[in-house]
Amino acid sequence: MAKIEAIEARVFHIPLAEPMGDAKHGVHTYFELVTATLRTSDGVTGTGYTYTGGWGGRAIQAMLTHDLAPALIGKAPDDIAALYDAMYWHVHYVGRGGVASFAISAADIALWDLRGKASGRPLWQMAGGHNRTTRAYAGGIDLNFARDKLLANIQGYLDRGFEAVKIKVGRPSLDDDTARVAAVRALIGPDRKLMVDANYGLDRAQALAAAKAFEPHDIAWFEEPIDPEDLEGYAQMADAVAIPLAQGENLHSRDEFRRAIAQAKLAFIQPDASNCGGVTGWMEVAAMAQAAGIPVCSHGMQELHVSLMASQPHAGWMEVHSFPIDAYTTRPFVLQNAKGVAPDAPGTGVTFDWAKLAPYAVA
Repeated sequence: MAKIEAIEARVFHIPLAEPMGDAKHGVHTYFELVTATLRTSDGVTGTGYTYTGGWGGRAIQAMLTHDLAPALIGKAPDDIAALYDAMYWHVHYVGRGGVASFAISAADIALWDLRGKASGRPLWQMAGGHNRTTRAYAGGIDLNFARDKLLANIQGYLDRGFEAVKIKVGRPSLDDDTARVAAVRALIGPDRKLMVDANYGLDRAQALAAAKAFEPHDIAWFEEPIDPEDLEGYAQMADAVAIPLAQGENLHSRDEFRRAIAQAKLAFIQPDASNCGGVTGWMEVAAMAQAAGIPVCSHGMQELHVSLMASQPHAGWMEVHSFPIDAYTTRPFVLQNAKGVAPDAPGTGVTFDWAKLAPYAVA
């Protein structure tokens, strides 16, 4: 039986075409891509990955190299659930969530890539096989865009075929935010979906006031209006406003998601496989959501999430993120009839163009 023989972790700083900002993280000029390539004793490789907004990539690489690799090398890659559990407990004392979840995610995705290549199955089939397509929306990181630029950006999404869009809110003036929301709604018309995202940049009172101001503009969801850990605040807000609430990209462990689903009265849950435990972690959250009657959504890394979202009967909306990881793969994200189309190649379907990434390698 083949065994895991080596793990190589690499970090890349990928420049953005233009600065992008939100209410909590400031302005991004690049993002970090961290890859983890597993090689087995029979010469097969599987690659997983994670990403950051620009900080922490080397810490993730170090945990992969110095902590997770020794725990995986010499093991058979077949029983992913057992390996996932072993990784979780191996670094549990120093990392329940955070950097540990990012590192585990990259390794877990690599294991699923290996499984698909060994079995000849694509990820959307391995993860559930419900469908090969899923509803998709374009998520902009556009808080720093002037009004005209914001609208031009949204028009670009419509021109690409999207029927749902999301903008950032959380500018210093609520009147400014509301005017921007109204302008985007006027541009896209009454029949397309419009989401807003505050990146937890508001306190409870500000979020409540914003939700009330946005309500006339038919908002599909208000994402991360407040601190993701303030579950009581989410529940109180859900009782007070008509706009559905969503969050999940900043929840990194199964226990965090379990509590959020049980307590926060969310209408949508948004796990990100890059930081919640990879494919295995994302599927755990999807199962929790299904049991609770909540649609599962996704955040970022559309080139991978398209397969996970398509696989689930209770899929909500998949985000097509402004960090273009898929531009550095051999199969960029495919949108047809306003839906994402999952790749049909064995494995995760995410194959990096290493030559294209090479100029941005930093470690």
